[in-house]
Amino acid sequence: MEEFKGDKRTKAYKEWKAKFESKPKGLGDSVEKALDITGVSSLAKAIIGEDCGCDERKDFLNKILKYKVVNCLEEDEFNYLSDFMDRKALRVTPSEQRVLLKIYNRVFNKKQQQTSCSSCLRGIIKQLDKLLKNS
Repeated sequence: MEEFKGDKRTKAYKEWKAKFESKPKGLGDSVEKALDITGVSSLAKAIIGEDCGCDERKDFLNKILKYKVVNCLEEDEFNYLSDFMDRKALRVTPSEQRVLLKIYNRVFNKKQQQTSCSSCLRGIIKQLDKLLKNS
């Protein structure tokens, strides 16, 4: 009997979520990443010590300049969107539109209403697809 290796969707979601969470949330995260890449942060820690105040500065800069907040997809939302996008549906049913809007509004902190405007709906679907592919 073959051993159960787990759901492929769960693995795909975990990989997507790790990539999503690694994105910078504000200026402090971006500065930290640049200093890590250039080696400046390790040099500072070698000279000053582990507690060089970097975390406080990072938090301060993140508060000053926050990047656009996009909430992480839940696993069921990720699975629904993955299936929906894979289908490449030419038509969206009203029930599908309700689910897509619920996900869109939660993730992007919006209050979009159900619409009969096809270009508006295409824009929403495009943003959700971009979130799936780029995170």
